[in-house]
Amino acid sequence: MKIGSVKLDYPLIMAPMAGITDLPFRRIIKETGCALVTTEMISANGLVQHNKKTGFLLRTMPSERPLSVQIFGSNPGTMAEAAVIAQEKGADIVDINFGCPARKILKNASGSSLMRDPSLCRRLLAEVRKAISIPLTIKMRTGWTPSGEEALRLARIAEECGVDAVTVHPRTVAQKFGGRADWSLIARVKEISSIPIIGNGDIRAPGDVLKMLTETGCDGVMIARGALGNPWLFGQSIELLKGGSPLPITLDERKKTILRYVDYAVEHRGESGAVLILRRMLPGFVKSLPECGRFRREIVQAKTGKQVCDIVCAYFAFTQLLLSRSTPEITSAIDVC
Repeated sequence: MKIGSVKLDYPLIMAPMAGITDLPFRRIIKETGCALVTTEMISANGLVQHNKKTGFLLRTMPSERPLSVQIFGSNPGTMAEAAVIAQEKGADIVDINFGCPARKILKNASGSSLMRDPSLCRRLLAEVRKAISIPLTIKMRTGWTPSGEEALRLARIAEECGVDAVTVHPRTVAQKFGGRADWSLIARVKEISSIPIIGNGDIRAPGDVLKMLTETGCDGVMIARGALGNPWLFGQSIELLKGGSPLPITLDERKKTILRYVDYAVEHRGESGAVLILRRMLPGFVKSLPECGRFRREIVQAKTGKQVCDIVCAYFAFTQLLLSRSTPEITSAIDVC
């Protein structure tokens, strides 16, 4: 798959998620096979004003490339200036957020709010396209009504403005992250487009990736919440796309991945900042394993990176012992999770 000049080894992309897809998480995702990672959504105003916290979200490293940087805002000039900053900081692709349904974002006329104003969408995309030389993409929702007409309209505008690919998350603004994603809209957008269309929504297993590609005809698949606590979803999906069978994730592989993530988080945020994130993120990595509630209770008490690592190692030693005493059927079922 190609997005403009950027060639992807596999049609698998990590979705931007606020508070989640920071540099440490992106490194883990990249190591497990993801072809393209994306930053958290970044405020265009914050970038242009050189806000320190906003700039921190743009920290990157060569090993995670190709990298897409997602920006949000509503002022065409500011968005263009922010896109230039992202390009100068090492972005391989700039993505514009037309899909965030959060009230705070909507109140600032950004995210999904933009889909109500096709004239502004056109001006914004034209300004950004003119300002940068790297590929430009957008991520949008169904829109404000279930008909999908706003999404179809924006897809046409995007292509006319020189956008290189469009991601469709087929949920309405009101749905937020509930209900089911209407994959038929992805197929409808694909039918009217000559640029790559990326599908997003309800991807929780390797089979879902193959199913979306087959049912919608989309060119790529963007995975979001399905990868939380399960970064191996990308590698397993690649195996399926290659005609193989996804291998189960061993306890040792889970433990090593978690410990690398801890190291990356401490390196990126410092010990105190990392521990706050790890308390929230790590329970998801063991949610399919025995005594995961016990792990959660212990990890939220951790105060240092070393304590986090000690809890992780002790938990996996306990789990290995527990499974060694279990029946083969139980052990097999847990390995598949």
